[in-house]
Amino acid sequence: MGQYRPSAEVKRLKFTVEKSLDRDARTFTQGFLFHDGKFIEGTGGYGVSQLRVSLPNEKVPLQQKPLPQQFFGEGVALRGDQLYQLTWKAQRGIVYDLKTLKPLAVFRYKGEGWGLTSDANHFIMSNGSEVLSFRDPKSFKEVRKIRVNDQGKKVTNLNELEYIDGQIYANLWHSDWIVRIDPQTGQVTGVIDASKLLQPRPGNSEAVLNGIAYDSEAKMIYLTGKLWPKVFGIKLAE
Repeated sequence: MGQYRPSAEVKRLKFTVEKSLDRDARTFTQGFLFHDGKFIEGTGGYGVSQLRVSLPNEKVPLQQKPLPQQFFGEGVALRGDQLYQLTWKAQRGIVYDLKTLKPLAVFRYKGEGWGLTSDANHFIMSNGSEVLSFRDPKSFKEVRKIRVNDQGKKVTNLNELEYIDGQIYANLWHSDWIVRIDPQTGQVTGVIDASKLLQPRPGNSEAVLNGIAYDSEAKMIYLTGKLWPKVFGIKLAE
């Protein structure tokens, strides 16, 4: 599970697997969300990055929009009727119309882009470190930041993000741990052990857990990974 080991004080979040859904196993998942009964997904890779909309249990997308070849697609978030997608090293993001996936604008930021989600007031962005930055939804400028920690020890490699019921959930790159984070303090308040999902794993060393989407009506968390052939719907026991 990588280098991170949750402290004894952090709650282990128990869950049940409610669904196992097929999907396109060629998808290099970088951003993942659920909206209006569909999965919206940002994929990575130079020359092959996309924004995709798919129905659950379907391998062929309903809609797909390729990114310019110089962009490596990363995290995706929804705000109103627009989708926002980060890129890895280009320090640029793209705004799309939700219905048509038509690109509407380009926004800028400094450093690498990894994961993206949003609460009621801000975008929340990761860059692969222990830092999460809260950003103004109009200008995308940083408003504040938190340093994610487990009992004072920094937690790095924060990647794909999802804001769920007032807490931030984050994949840790090349790890099977998902951490639940207090958005005010950065303290890890719980962990999900996803090591038993999808066994055996694909042979590619980059086929790691990386996708958290939430259906707020069903209280269902959907988990997937890069190049995974499955999406798993889980419900937390608490």
